[in-house]
Amino acid sequence: MKKIVVLLVLTILFSCKEDKEARKPVKQVTVEENLTDMGKNLGKYVPFKLTSDLSVLTDNERKMLPLLIKAADKMNALFWFEAYGDKEALMAKITNEDTKKFVEINYGPWDRLDGNKPFVEGIGEKPLGANYYPKEMTKDEFEAFSSDNKSSLYTFIRRNDDGSLKTIWYHKQFESQVKEVSDLLIEASKLADNAGLKNYLELRAKAFLDDEYQASDLAWMDMKTNTLDIVIGPIETYEDQLFGNKASHEAYVLIKDQVWSKKLEKFAQFLPELQKGLPVDELYKKEIPGTDSDLNAYDVVYYAGDCNSGGKTIAINLPNDEEVQLQKGTRRLQLKNAMRAKFDKIMLPISEIIIDESQRSYVTFDAFFANTMFHEVAHGLGIKNTINNKGTVRNSLKELASALEEGKADILGLYMVQQLHEKGEIEGDIKDYMTTFMAGIFRSVRFGASSAHGKANMIRFNFFKEKEAFTKNEDGTYKVNYDKMQTAMGELSNIILTLQGNGDYNGVAKLVAEKGIISEDLQKDLDMLSEQNIPVDVIFEQGLKALGLEQ
Repeated sequence: MKKIVVLLVLTILFSCKEDKEARKPVKQVTVEENLTDMGKNLGKYVPFKLTSDLSVLTDNERKMLPLLIKAADKMNALFWFEAYGDKEALMAKITNEDTKKFVEINYGPWDRLDGNKPFVEGIGEKPLGANYYPKEMTKDEFEAFSSDNKSSLYTFIRRNDDGSLKTIWYHKQFESQVKEVSDLLIEASKLADNAGLKNYLELRAKAFLDDEYQASDLAWMDMKTNTLDIVIGPIETYEDQLFGNKASHEAYVLIKDQVWSKKLEKFAQFLPELQKGLPVDELYKKEIPGTDSDLNAYDVVYYAGDCNSGGKTIAINLPNDEEVQLQKGTRRLQLKNAMRAKFDKIMLPISEIIIDESQRSYVTFDAFFANTMFHEVAHGLGIKNTINNKGTVRNSLKELASALEEGKADILGLYMVQQLHEKGEIEGDIKDYMTTFMAGIFRSVRFGASSAHGKANMIRFNFFKEKEAFTKNEDGTYKVNYDKMQTAMGELSNIILTLQGNGDYNGVAKLVAEKGIISEDLQKDLDMLSEQNIPVDVIFEQGLKALGLEQ
């Protein structure tokens, strides 16, 4: 053990446009690092190099790639500010290199795979609102605050000199940074051979400067034939666990796998038919999913910001804008190389320990890929607007919306697999998909209570246990009861879709409180996996050097 005195300063990370309220210093505290735990913490992650076949790119696309990676990399600093505040003030006071590495992985001093538990003594609990709101602001104060844009995805809440609340647009808070990103995207657009990609990059560049993202979202939906792609901007709202309002900056740089994508393109056409067959009353499936949806496979060559923190995303379903979804659907991007990393290094080792020996052969990469893919497709099913005039599901369920939506996508993804398998559209044994799904619960529940995906998996695990969808053997392994799992799947789908359609915040809170927990017995199983040195997630070797492009 050693003690380090740290002056914690809630300093805004950026230049002259900083909010003066955030510059006020707070009391000096003693920070104590448990250095003996750092090696164990770092062991939760296994490294994996992100590469791809660059020969599929044109000369201009190869020139664009460094520009897109540079633009993506700038999302790291923006997300650091959103998640924590002043990174440099924190890092300058930590001398142990392992601790610094773990801080970098978590974008702050809270362990994202352990319920956001602070791993540096002297650092308090992570604010539910991260750095989007004043730390001491109450929900009642926010609700009483009169502002047209207080719940916008793209505003910070800060205080005036008199203590009253105010909003600051992202493009004002990050003025110099977003100008740099915009310039890089424009520079890249000039090299774009693909008209759709060129249009998207131009519109996305503009969006960074005014926080008007819908036009670029629509343009991104219209892209069909480009090989090189980038997802960039303030996108997901997982980090805001106070209200679920604020979007976090992130980026993925992607190269399309044309062969695998060709295999997948047919599935989006089944969305309207599958929507009609959902196991819920008609009122909750009255919306018609957009049919302009895209389903493709990619190699991801760069992660940055929110998607690079803690547990890493292996599939994308965007845009989140409900108007865009109803008009055009969404694009579902399967990150095949990252998915393979998690399957080989985490899923298979878990199944060898936790799944009944007679069922282990049913855990396959093809089933893992399909389950993950249809999870993303299933985001397009169900309902986006409540049936009782409470507004959108996302706004009605506030900070609970993300966990329930992830739970919906998981369970409806399996429903889609089962339906398409019956139609003969998916090959293989249905037991592959269900057993792999069960093993996947153990993989994802290890993300912890701070993760929307972790909460969703806990709810499903406890619901399945209650419905006897699996049994636990005397040797500690789990055996899937396939018929009962199928019944439980339908019942849980009905519950989630009804809660969403009703905008039932209290009902969701009750579900999370009762079933979004890790029991003592389950925790013992998870501890056993850790004792067997099975990593929880991956960290990436990435960038120009990993791609062999460093000059």
